[in-house]
Amino acid sequence: MDYQDPERGSLRPAGGRRRGGAWPLPAAVAVALLALGAGFSAAPPAGAADWPHWRGPARDGTSPETGLISTWSSEGENLIWRHDFTGRSTPVVFAGRVCANGRVGEGISRQEMVACYDAGSGEELWEKRWPVYHTTVPWNRVGWPNPVIDPETGYLYVQGVGGLIFCLDSTDGREVWSRPLIEEYGFMEGYGGRTQTPLVDEDRVIVTFASTNWGDQSRPLHRMYAFDKRTGEAVWASSPASSMADKNSQSTPAVAVVGDRRLVIQGNGDGWIYAVEARTGRPVWSFELSKRALNTSVVVDGATVYSAHSEENVDEPTMGRVVAIDASGEGDVTKSHERWRAPIAAGYASPALAGGVLYVIDNGANLIALDAAGGRQLWHHNLGTVGKASPVVADGKLFATEVNGRFHVLGVSREGVTPLDLEEISMPGGDRYAELYGSPAIAYGRFYFTTEEGIYCLGDKSKPFEAEAGPRFDPGAEEPPPAGAAPATLLALPAEIHVAPGETVDFRVEAFDAKGRSLGERDAEWSLDGLSGTILPDGRFTPAPDAPYQAGTVVAKAGELTAEARVRVNAPLPLTDGFESWPVEGRPTYLFSYLRPFVIAELDGNKVLSKIPTPQLDRHHTLVGPPHLSGYTVQADLMATRKGRRIPDLGLINSGYTLDMMGVHQQLQVRSWAAELRMAEEVPFPWEIDVWYTMKLRVDQEPGKAVVRGKVWKRGEPEPEAWTITVEDPYPIRNGSPGLVGYSPAPMYYDNLSVTMNAEGGEK
Repeated sequence: MDYQDPERGSLRPAGGRRRGGAWPLPAAVAVALLALGAGFSAAPPAGAADWPHWRGPARDGTSPETGLISTWSSEGENLIWRHDFTGRSTPVVFAGRVCANGRVGEGISRQEMVACYDAGSGEELWEKRWPVYHTTVPWNRVGWPNPVIDPETGYLYVQGVGGLIFCLDSTDGREVWSRPLIEEYGFMEGYGGRTQTPLVDEDRVIVTFASTNWGDQSRPLHRMYAFDKRTGEAVWASSPASSMADKNSQSTPAVAVVGDRRLVIQGNGDGWIYAVEARTGRPVWSFELSKRALNTSVVVDGATVYSAHSEENVDEPTMGRVVAIDASGEGDVTKSHERWRAPIAAGYASPALAGGVLYVIDNGANLIALDAAGGRQLWHHNLGTVGKASPVVADGKLFATEVNGRFHVLGVSREGVTPLDLEEISMPGGDRYAELYGSPAIAYGRFYFTTEEGIYCLGDKSKPFEAEAGPRFDPGAEEPPPAGAAPATLLALPAEIHVAPGETVDFRVEAFDAKGRSLGERDAEWSLDGLSGTILPDGRFTPAPDAPYQAGTVVAKAGELTAEARVRVNAPLPLTDGFESWPVEGRPTYLFSYLRPFVIAELDGNKVLSKIPTPQLDRHHTLVGPPHLSGYTVQADLMATRKGRRIPDLGLINSGYTLDMMGVHQQLQVRSWAAELRMAEEVPFPWEIDVWYTMKLRVDQEPGKAVVRGKVWKRGEPEPEAWTITVEDPYPIRNGSPGLVGYSPAPMYYDNLSVTMNAEGGEK
C-alpha cells in the first residue's frame, strides 16, 4: 500500500504492518497527555533542536522538546515520510538534514553507505557508498555504528565496520578526509560487527577500536585515537588498558568536565571504564566493571558516571550490573569510587537519564527505572524479548525500540509507566518482523529512526516544520589555567605519520598543564630515535634518502618533559626482499598489523618469513606498504606444512583483494570480503605440502571496474603465460596496502617478496 500525504506527495510502500495498534487510553490518561503537550498546536514545539550525537543534544538520551506525538501508524497516522532503507544505527539531524548509516545492494553490489535526507520533506539529498573488505563482519551487521555531526563545521563523521572512517560535508556528501584504520593503525575488526561511534570534542574527532599496530602499539589492545576534525591529522593515541578480553565491542566515549579537567570516558574491550584527558589522551582514572568487553556507553551527570554491563562481575559470582561512579578520582578507583550498584544485566542498551531517573533496558527487553541518586529500583516494564536499542526520553514520554520490530511510546515518571502506543514493523509481505536496533532521534518536533525495512519520519502533520539549531553540548565549565602554569604534558604533532625517504615533515609541540588544559605551542629540542635522517631546530624532519624502510620516533624535549611522534618511512615501489638482511626472531620494519605470528626464521640454510600457529586464532594478515598504493603487482614464494589433518591456507593481498591458496579445498580463491565472499571466485588447484610455490597477484584499475588476476606455479619452474584466475569487480576497491595472509594451524613460510607497479598496457 502506498502512503499518500497530500502535503508531501506519494511515498514508497510503508512495508510495515500495524499489529498492536495504539493502546486504549482512559480519559484520565488522555487528559494527562494534553497537559504534557501532546495536543494539537499551530506553533513549533518548544525546545526544538538538532540531534547531532546519537544520544542527543545533551548526550544522555534525552531531548528538551515538548508537544511530541504519542501515537502513530505505518498506515499513515502521524507518518510524515518514509524511504526504503536498511540500517541498524541511530540517525543524526542537523541544519534541516537527517543522515543515517546503513547498507545497500545485493550480491556483488553489497556496500556500506551513508545517506542524508531533507528533514522536512524526506527528499534524498545525497548518499555515499563504499566497499567492505578486510573484514569477517557479516552482511546483516553492516551499518552498525552511528554517524555524528560537528555543529561547528557541519561535517559528518562515520566509521565503517571495516575500519574506514570518513569526514564528509553534510551539505553535499563531499569527502573532506578519510582514514583507512586497518591499513594505517592496525584496526582489528570484530566478526560480530560491533563498531564504536565517533565522538566530536572541540577540535578533535575521537575514535576507538581494538588495534595491533607497530612499535609500542603492537600489542593487541582497545585504544582511543584523536584526529584533527578538519584535517584528519593524528593528535594523540591512548592505550590505557593492559589487556583485551574482546576485540568486538561498541562502547562510545563521553565527554565531561570534572574538577577543571576535561575527560573522555569510555568502556573498554577489557571490561574496564577509563577516563583520559580529552586534549592529551593521558590516563586519569580506571574502574574495573566486567570480565568481558563493555558494549554500553556511559552517561555522565556532573561528577557521576553511570554504566552497565551483562557479563560476569569481577567481585561477585553474578552476571551484570548497573553502577554509578564518582568521576573525581585518579588511578584505579574500583574499590573507592563506586557510589551504588544495581543487579541488572544490561549489556547492550545504553542508559538514559532524565529528571533524576536512570532508565535502563536489560538484555531481556525489560525497561527498569532506577533512582539516579541511590540506585533504588522504582518500577519495571516489559518491552518484548530482546533489549539492544537505547531508550530516549522527552516530553514526559519514553521512546524505545525492540529488536523484533517494536516501537514503544510510554508515559513515564518516577511513579510509574503508562503504555501509550505500540507499533510493530514487518518486512514487505509481512512474513517476519523488521529488525530494529537503533534509537529514535528527536528534532524539530519529529522522530527519525531507521529499521531493516526503512527510514521513518514521524510527527504532527498540522504543525509547521522549522529547523532550529538549539543549544550546543556543554560538558561543564573549566577554569582557565593560571598565569605561569607549569607544563605537565607535551604533545608532538602530528602524532603519527607516514612519509617517503627525502620527504619533509614539520613537527610542532603543544604543552598542557596538570589538568590537561592547553598552554599553547612551545619551543623544543628535537632528536630522532630509531630513525635515520635529519631534524632541524624548528622541528623539520627529513628521512634519509638511502634508508627506504624505517619505523621510529621524532622526540621533542622541553625542560624535563618529552613527547614522541611515531614515523613510518616507506620507499616508493618497487619493494623486493628475500628476508636475508633481517635478524632471526625479528621482523622487517615495513611490516605492521598482526605482527605477533609473523617472524623471521631459518629454514634449510636460508632466512624466510614464517607464520606460526597462535592460541585461539590462526588466521591473520600483515600489511606491507601505505594504503594509497594502486595499480600494482605483489609476488612471493609460499610453502605450507601439515599438522595431523590440518593444512594451512596462504596467500597475498593487493588493494583490498585476497588471493588464497586453500589447503583443505585444494583451490585458489579471489575475494574481497571474507564473511560474504563478495565477488569471490574459485578454481581447482591441487598443491602439495612442503613444496615451495610462487604466487603472483595483480590488480588493474580500469574505468568502472578493477581486474584482479592471479597465478601460482612451482618455484623454479617457468612462469606460466596464462593467469590461473581472473575476476572483474564492477564495484572496485581503488587502492590499498599490499600484504600477506594466512591460516596457520601448522607453520607456513614466505620468501622473495616483491611489490612492483604495473607496466602500462601490459597484463604480465
